[in-house]
Amino acid sequence: MPLNPEEIRRIVEGTQIVRPPKQLLATFGTTVVQYFVVTEPSYAGLPGASEDEAVVRSGKVTAQRPQIVTPYYLLNLFRGFDHGQEFARYLNERYGSDSPGLMYRYEQEAGDTEVVSEAPEMVAKRIAGRLDKEGAHLAAVIRGIDQYWDVSLAHFIYGLTAGSALGHAAEMAQRGLLEQERGIPRAARERIDGMFNAVARGEADATELKTELDRWGIFDEYEDRFLNLFRQRR
Repeated sequence: MPLNPEEIRRIVEGTQIVRPPKQLLATFGTTVVQYFVVTEPSYAGLPGASEDEAVVRSGKVTAQRPQIVTPYYLLNLFRGFDHGQEFARYLNERYGSDSPGLMYRYEQEAGDTEVVSEAPEMVAKRIAGRLDKEGAHLAAVIRGIDQYWDVSLAHFIYGLTAGSALGHAAEMAQRGLLEQERGIPRAARERIDGMFNAVARGEADATELKTELDRWGIFDEYEDRFLNLFRQRR
């Protein structure tokens, strides 16, 4: 059943970032963050259930290179999240359709899930301590809500994005990538040019290029160049 914004807000407020990563997201590359989401089992409190049990879900989130896009990209931010669309709508309602200016795409790859006979708070602290000893700079420990653990995870990665965005915007501004070029950011034009070149070399799908042009509403502007890709193959 879809979650409404009020339910998302309660999950977000019930989420605690026990150990954030020790470095921010990369500006011009991808960043892979290992995560451990520790929750109280959803069956806690039922007859026969142990009082000291924790569910530990581990995996990784890949944050793609940030792109400068328009607001309607917001609904495509989270891939691999059961409740990603609801979380995106929550962000849109809370922060407005124009925020943030930089957009990030995330892919979530779940790993192991285990039940530990120990209180969730103690498990989270123990994992955090181990990561500190290992010097794991791109790893996080999150105390979340069992049934909606992916919302807790999405909340974490969005917060990490917010902490990285100002630095990313400054670096992009220094390179002139935030400047408008015929109605859209220069960075978007450069990305589209790169996609055209990749399709011409046979390294990318023309369907993805067409989708990107449609998202910006500029297919008409590039139509001849797009059709030439197929004429050249004859």
